[in-house]
Amino acid sequence: MSFAMPNSGSSTSSPARSASKVALRWGATVVIAGGLSLSLAVPAEAHSRPRATLAAAAVAVDVVAVDVVAVDAPVLAIADQYVGVPYVWGGTTPAGFDCSGYTGFVFRQLGVALPRTANAQMLATPRVSPAEARPGDLVFFLSSSGRAYHNGIYAGDGYMYDSPRAGKSVSKRKIWSAAVVYHRAIG
Repeated sequence: MSFAMPNSGSSTSSPARSASKVALRWGATVVIAGGLSLSLAVPAEAHSRPRATLAAAAVAVDVVAVDVVAVDAPVLAIADQYVGVPYVWGGTTPAGFDCSGYTGFVFRQLGVALPRTANAQMLATPRVSPAEARPGDLVFFLSSSGRAYHNGIYAGDGYMYDSPRAGKSVSKRKIWSAAVVYHRAIG
């Protein structure tokens, strides 16, 4: 089995966010796209099995390290540039943002067109589980009827970037509710 992508020349995972290859025993090569580096190890007991047995049976691999920041760094870097911009109802520019105007603006900088409102953005993007959520995903706050009334950009570790309400500015802050869902706009 082989997956391929361009190699930056580095053969190890690095904080420089370069693409990496990890060679596994028996010529299997796993490469992760988008700058995501993933270190894999075949369990020791699998090394002693004949190749034919491995081809016929599922072999578990242990994930040693995953660097998802590399994939979503552009989203967060752009989101962070607008910290301090004031909330303006209906705002969609750096002169002032409302919540969905802010998320739409950030993603447009990356070539991703999102609908105008929080609920429309939620309906237009695929949902991911909280366990699958990664920095750069959208986070939506739900009313009791299931509609999104607010959104932001997930920053990881329970934080998000958002344009909260009148009198406030774009900031990175703690997600304050459990009534949220995550959606992916990129990748």
